[in-house]
Amino acid sequence: MSKSDQGFLRQFSLLIAGLAVLTIVLISAAYAIYSHEPKETDPTAPQQTASRIAPAGAVYAGNTGRAAMQAAQEAAAKAAAAQVAYGGSTDGKTIYDNLCHSCHTAGVAGAPKLGDKGAWGPRIAQGLDTLVKHAVEGYHGPDGNFMPPKGGNPALTDEQVKNAVQWIVGQAK
Repeated sequence: MSKSDQGFLRQFSLLIAGLAVLTIVLISAAYAIYSHEPKETDPTAPQQTASRIAPAGAVYAGNTGRAAMQAAQEAAAKAAAAQVAYGGSTDGKTIYDNLCHSCHTAGVAGAPKLGDKGAWGPRIAQGLDTLVKHAVEGYHGPDGNFMPPKGGNPALTDEQVKNAVQWIVGQAK
């Protein structure tokens, strides 16, 4: 090997060693910076974990279980009552004023107007049960009349619809 080759190998080896040391220094600096950064946390993680490991059901035993079951039923009934339209009111006029008037005042989609004895007469002749059925289930008449189920408000109970129909029929008599 010539003297120039030996010189080249020595300089090349020093360059490689220097680059290796620089790489180790950079990796160490990056690790030091990363380890001091605050970790990102998800505030909903504990809640998600709790919902994942929560039991699928419950066991009700004895008087304690009976009380817990009754409390759960009462809470469910209260939640269901809160979802009934118009605060659960069964007053026919209240329901008419909140929902039915929009079609039965102007005659929208062939709806008979409130108090129009000529339009309500043939319908009343079919019977109150038929009118209530059409109001609850919806109705498509042969002459293009259209009544959406429960007047378009599915939150109404059948009793609320029946009371509204009775009130409307009472206005046409």
